[in-house]
Amino acid sequence: MSDAVVVEDGPAHRFEVLVDGEAAGYAAYRRTGAAISFTHTEVDERFEGRGLGSVLVRGALDAARARGLAVLPFCPFVRRYISRHQEYLDLVPANQRARFELPADDGEGDR
Repeated sequence: MSDAVVVEDGPAHRFEVLVDGEAAGYAAYRRTGAAISFTHTEVDERFEGRGLGSVLVRGALDAARARGLAVLPFCPFVRRYISRHQEYLDLVPANQRARFELPADDGEGDR
């Protein structure tokens, strides 16, 4: 696979994963105060099966962490990613985890 890079398109309210400069997928979001709500993730069918959805979500979650944002994973793909990569669980406020069917405890205390 060619190198993939994740960039934010702020005006469009989404993160994009680019492959050789071409948009291969996106994760749409809404910002409200100190929280970011991921609402939809999509990878173009021409790029499916390359793990780009995971690359995209990891990049978006890393950006949220770097900015100190709480994450609300309304998108099922983002929710599954967090469930499988619990190093990101602390981004979801403890009082919101049950709503997204995520574990209550990340093993490291609350945010």
